Amino acid sequence: MTLPPPSFGSAGEHRLQQHLGTADRAARFYDQQVRPHLTQEMRDFIGRQAMVFLASADSHGECDASFRAGPPGFVHVIDEGTLAYPEYRGNGVLASAGNMLENPHLGMLFVDFTHHHVGLHVNGVARLYRDGDLRRTHPDLPQDIAPGRTPHLWVHLSVEEAYIHCSKYIPHMEPTPRPGSHDAERPKDTEYFTRRPAEPVPSPSVT
Repeated sequence: MTLPPPSFGSAGEHRLQQHLGTADRAARFYDQQVRPHLTQEMRDFIGRQAMVFLASADSHGECDASFRAGPPGFVHVIDEGTLAYPEYRGNGVLASAGNMLENPHLGMLFVDFTHHHVGLHVNGVARLYRDGDLRRTHPDLPQDIAPGRTPHLWVHLSVEEAYIHCSKYIPHMEPTPRPGSHDAERPKDTEYFTRRPAEPVPSPSVT
């Protein structure tokens, strides 16, 4: 008897599960943990998070990982099947948003490092909107997420699956205020990974 394919997951992961003998465990995980929408608990969790990791790829499958942060709730849950977050004018590269134009599949990972040490994967289909265009259909979008700055774009995600990332290897981090003083030895962001090391000072010659 041939069992129907799992309703979640990729063909590649299903092949590996069969090869490595984990298909039964995976089936239990899909059944118990993976949802095609955001549960109320997931929605509450997202509303408490101040950061999210992003995974995107272009039309050739070339991947990019990125990071977004803001005050808790900067990723706005519209309803159980939809969320949105703002993109601000940065270095002008628009790597993640550019990938979404070619390949709209977006992976988001929220991680609580400070309290419950648990993560939440949210995967779906992304669309880009101008601030005014999205507000016309969703007037309850938060205002002044970054005071004095208007979102350059909004990323609107239609959720396809959401599931837990277990706590076992999530490190604990203590929330503390960001230091106010600047480390004079620290390179500027634009030079942090690109500036050349200082030329060695020649030793004085002895005569």
